[in-house]
Amino acid sequence: DIREGDTIDMRQVFNGFGCKGGNRSPALAWHNAPAGTRSFAVTVHDPDAAGGKGWWHWVVVNIPVKAAFLDSGASSVAKAFPPGAVQTRNDFGRAGYAGPCPPVGTTHRYEFTVWALKVDKLKVDELSDVLPKVVGGSPEDGQGASDGSSGAAGGAAPGDDGGSRFIEVL
Repeated sequence: DIREGDTIDMRQVFNGFGCKGGNRSPALAWHNAPAGTRSFAVTVHDPDAAGGKGWWHWVVVNIPVKAAFLDSGASSVAKAFPPGAVQTRNDFGRAGYAGPCPPVGTTHRYEFTVWALKVDKLKVDELSDVLPKVVGGSPEDGQGASDGSSGAAGGAAPGDDGGSRFIEVL
């Protein structure tokens, strides 16, 4: 549904705040996870949002290691998610996908990242505010559930080691 460097389709754009998109989460697929991967997480981040910390549009954790994709629209259909996967609260204050909606006249980048985690599960639910550091961490500080390996489409991701070798964005 998305390609690096392309404009995001209106199907994935937020529906609200003056935007009139479909607010549909894109299809994502990945492969070649690093050795030791025990689960995955997916994040969507806008590093260009006001405030200096960006804006988190989607956080999905506890994706089983055997999973290799999320279908288009999976965010709004619970049974479309792999068993055990959890969408946590985003910066809109709700669980689930909330598509891009930059202010009129501005261009923003959106980083779709699949994280290879070194834990089976994070103890969270849909009401949790999962800080990206919990998911991504960094190899330098030894924090977070990730070993720093990630694959990104749309730009570099926080803590990204350039590991785009194992994500394919459909």
